[in-house]
Amino acid sequence: MTTTAPQGGTKAPGQESLAPQQTRIMGRPSYFLAWFGGCVSIGTFAMGSSVVGTLNLIQATLAIAIGCFVIGIALAINGAAGYKYGIPFMVQARSAFGFAGTRIPGLVRAVPAIVWYGFQSWIGAGALNMVSATLFGFDNLIFYFITFQFLQIGLSVMGFQGIKWLENIGSAFILASLTYMFYATVQRYGDELSANLLTMEGSWGMPFWGATMLFLGIYSTMMLNVSDYSREHKHGTGPGILTTIYAMSILPCTLFMGLIGYMVSEATGTADPIQVFANAVDNTPLLMTTLLFIAFAQVTTNVLNNVVPPTYVLMDVFKLKFPVATVIVGLLAFATFPWKLVQPESAAGLQLFVQTYSAFLGPIFAILVVDYYVIRRRTLDIAKLYDEAGPYQGVNYAALIATLVGIVAALSFSAVSWYASLIPAGITYYLLMQHWTPCQRFRQ
Repeated sequence: MTTTAPQGGTKAPGQESLAPQQTRIMGRPSYFLAWFGGCVSIGTFAMGSSVVGTLNLIQATLAIAIGCFVIGIALAINGAAGYKYGIPFMVQARSAFGFAGTRIPGLVRAVPAIVWYGFQSWIGAGALNMVSATLFGFDNLIFYFITFQFLQIGLSVMGFQGIKWLENIGSAFILASLTYMFYATVQRYGDELSANLLTMEGSWGMPFWGATMLFLGIYSTMMLNVSDYSREHKHGTGPGILTTIYAMSILPCTLFMGLIGYMVSEATGTADPIQVFANAVDNTPLLMTTLLFIAFAQVTTNVLNNVVPPTYVLMDVFKLKFPVATVIVGLLAFATFPWKLVQPESAAGLQLFVQTYSAFLGPIFAILVVDYYVIRRRTLDIAKLYDEAGPYQGVNYAALIATLVGIVAALSFSAVSWYASLIPAGITYYLLMQHWTPCQRFRQ
């Protein structure tokens, strides 16, 4: 079956497809704000909590900044194919993994997204429940979780038209709220923090570089499927500006949330952000505003980062329409048991989760980059990428072997798993592609 691109016209809400993108709806400001609004991950709060006792304040700040800089470069590099040709991740990966083989990186990308979707939905529902309990005396977290999840499903069905306006309008509120939350944290816990965070020795060795990977690891999923977003960005932006857009949109939110999590956990030992800000803010109206921000931020992050990737995977594997696939993804998020992930002891578990799935994501990222820049020399035959009976049918075993080599390397150095996987996976893939014939690479 060959998929053809739609010609001309405008893209209606929810009319997303895997075909090459003809109508692009985001200019530079809109694209920047979409990434800014979509990167307020409460998971970053947990990552900040997980480095308490290992890094001092300066080291934690630098670790976050370095992680964001690497993220910006990686997004620009791997998003180039989607930006140039208008193709999503599941189509981009076919040249490296094959039509059938692409389901493996698709699954690896989709599972963490659904886990984060459920986790962040539970956080958002908790914030709404606290607002309700404080103002109206109605306290029912399960009710708000179910309601909040169906609200997000409804927004997600609108696709990138809805994402664009949600992220753009919400960015100013997010920035103001984050600034205030950081200020409130320093004011509330400043005396307890000053004695320890700057004076402790910390580490500039492996724990420091492991911390850069933790903050990077939250976005390592998006480094794979960045073409899902770059295909929506209008032509005319060079790689340098794109790198800046990615890094500078992600840095403020990651820095604020990471440091808030770090400082509050050091002072209180609490990793639940709802409880943290209930204690940190004494003024009820300001607390309600902060809690509403937390809920809103989960929506902006989920609809961009955690809905689109698994939705496109379902569209590719099961040939579903975009609205149907988004509903299924939203229902799957219920099955992630997010209430288990927000327990005080869960920060270490989330750290392990990020390190583990980064071990799988790093090799795939390296393979995609080597395939596009070295093997294909930035030139793709789009018609063949949509021809299931063409040269990319079946599975490319060179990519699978290289992925396994990268995973072994990553798990051998779990603290820096994403970094450790890149070179072994990339070199293995290049060598196999050079020495294997097409018949040896692709098999049914």
